[in-house]
Amino acid sequence: MNMELDAKSIDDIHRLGLDMYSLISDLYPICRSITGNGVRKSLNIIQQHIPLEIHEVPTGTPVFDWTVPKEWNIKDAYIKDKTGKKIVDFQSSNLHVLNYSIPIHQTMSLSQLKEHLFSMPDQPDWIPYRTSYYQETWGFCLSDRVLQSLPESDYEVYIDSSLESGSLTYGELLLPGQTSDEVLLCCHSCHPSLCNDNLSGIALVTFLAKHLSQQQSLRYSYRFLFIPGTIGSITWLSRNEDRVSFIKHGLTVSNVGDSGPLAYKKSRRGNADIDRAVIHILQNLSQDHKVSDFSPYGYDERQFCSPGFNLPIGSLTRSQFGTYPEYHTSADNLDFVQTSALVNSFETYVNVLDVLENNYAYLNTNPKCEPQLGKRGLYSTMGGKQTTPDDRMAMLWTLNLSDGEHTLLDIAERSQLSFSTIKNAAFTLANHSLLTIAC
Repeated sequence: MNMELDAKSIDDIHRLGLDMYSLISDLYPICRSITGNGVRKSLNIIQQHIPLEIHEVPTGTPVFDWTVPKEWNIKDAYIKDKTGKKIVDFQSSNLHVLNYSIPIHQTMSLSQLKEHLFSMPDQPDWIPYRTSYYQETWGFCLSDRVLQSLPESDYEVYIDSSLESGSLTYGELLLPGQTSDEVLLCCHSCHPSLCNDNLSGIALVTFLAKHLSQQQSLRYSYRFLFIPGTIGSITWLSRNEDRVSFIKHGLTVSNVGDSGPLAYKKSRRGNADIDRAVIHILQNLSQDHKVSDFSPYGYDERQFCSPGFNLPIGSLTRSQFGTYPEYHTSADNLDFVQTSALVNSFETYVNVLDVLENNYAYLNTNPKCEPQLGKRGLYSTMGGKQTTPDDRMAMLWTLNLSDGEHTLLDIAERSQLSFSTIKNAAFTLANHSLLTIAC
């Protein structure tokens, strides 16, 4: 199957970027966390695009060395000065509240209040994003400029939240393919009003699922996960331990909407097919990119790549987490993500999946010396187009290495030609009965 975007798709690519950005805009105001109604509301919006199945895992459920936490929800929060003016208002930005804050309604001095305030002196106009998932406390995040302007006085502190037994919510979609072998695409759905991290990942995974569902046939089955960071992947793995052997390739998707170069973090294996496929695609792009080795720090790839699973799952992003100033701040807003970056990330993902879908090993049906290509019209034309030197070399390389042991990616890497060029050569040769897929 050819998954590459055709000319008609390219004409529609601008609209795709706008559609992804529109989904980000719809999700942006919602206060999400690792549990709670904000996650449910967000998944319900995604269900308008793809048929997600929603799972609820009760509080207290053991998941390996962890336990599903209490569910957190919030309605309102503020800090008022003695005149009743709101200094900090949850309604203006959900980043203002320390995520998972317990409820409180007290009047206190500035010195007492400051023990629960978080700001960024190096970025005095930005609101930081902070959490306290596993230690019950409360707090507010605010710009350092506002913090430094607060006079000595008493302040009314109010957080209308709940932290009680409930459940952890995640979304899942499986698109069946010709085999039960799976490609896993996972994004974290827990962050509140942060656009690049990770509404961009949610949007890309949503529209990638939409794109794949429109394909006539898929070699692999595709599993899409919308899960809260860390505890979500641990919970999913705990509940699906008997299924993980079906996962043959995978990527965690985050930070795909900023203007930085594409970046790939390898799987723990380091040379899995997904690592090779992504690196090959990046090397054939006419743009900057970065490749780094696996590290047990980052997003959910570190859970999938833990030694008890060691799944072939890498992380394909743009600017990696923690490497750009806007990361986990109010500056990661709707102005920070770019439709052109979203589209470029989407196209890159499609090209990587095209490699996985078409990376077969072939057998040369005429292996004794070169077949005569001229009499078949292959030395002057290929696929209806005038051949280039790369086209001709691709046919020769593909014929020579199609011994049932080399995949098309092997041939692309050895020939230093693009996978797309090798794939097209293989399709053309197969159409002329010079190649057959190896059993």
